Amino acid sequence: MAIPENEIILGDAYELIKALPDASVDCVYTDIPYQMHMGGQGFFKNRRFKDEIGGFVDGVKTEMWDEVDRVLRKKNLFVWCSKDQIPELLSRYVSKGWNFVILVWCKTNATPFASGTWLPDIEHCLHFYKGIKLNDGIKLKSRWYVSGTNVADKKQFQHPTIKPLNLVERHLLHATQPGDLVLDPFCGSGTTCLAAKENGRRYLGFEIDPEFHRIATDRLNGIDASGQTSIFTDFDKEPKQLTILDITGGNNDE
Repeated sequence: MAIPENEIILGDAYELIKALPDASVDCVYTDIPYQMHMGGQGFFKNRRFKDEIGGFVDGVKTEMWDEVDRVLRKKNLFVWCSKDQIPELLSRYVSKGWNFVILVWCKTNATPFASGTWLPDIEHCLHFYKGIKLNDGIKLKSRWYVSGTNVADKKQFQHPTIKPLNLVERHLLHATQPGDLVLDPFCGSGTTCLAAKENGRRYLGFEIDPEFHRIATDRLNGIDASGQTSIFTDFDKEPKQLTILDITGGNNDE
């Protein structure tokens, strides 16, 4: 069964990923919703929290990770996560015999609200892998990245946890091959998909929030959140709002 590629699908990743065939993607690269203690307001109104999504809470595994393992053709998974999610994620994949490395983004202008604790100036990305080719190139291999918080990107694409595009590109260039299919189940503003597109990889994204689905699909066509268009826009390609039926081919009972 052919699956959509080079598209961002509007819908719940928990349901959409179930429709993908076994061993159908080469890499999963995603920024999962962090374990948070907040209500569903504003940006977070459509996000699941605590033991519903993200990593693991109190040792209870979520169904998402079983689905991620199932759809991966290669053992190649990048997960941006909170420090509280690291132990259970490490336990799951190390116990399976996967290799891992902890990648960090060190921010030079982190929010200075850290009374009684450490400054929140590092974000963590776990790379789990086994039996894949890692490409050479000294600039691709560093496990740390230093920059200021990407305020301009946040303003342009209105996403509070957007990651630097060139950092995501570095990771994909090191750990994937031209033509590989990269899946981001929590697509947000589309950084993973754009990094794949700009570097000869195929992509598939899922995004549950209609506004961020619009922003992400527009971004891939050179349009920012305010509707401003760059000279690199693909004018002949309209953003598609696909559903789970576009993956499954419709209702088999019909």
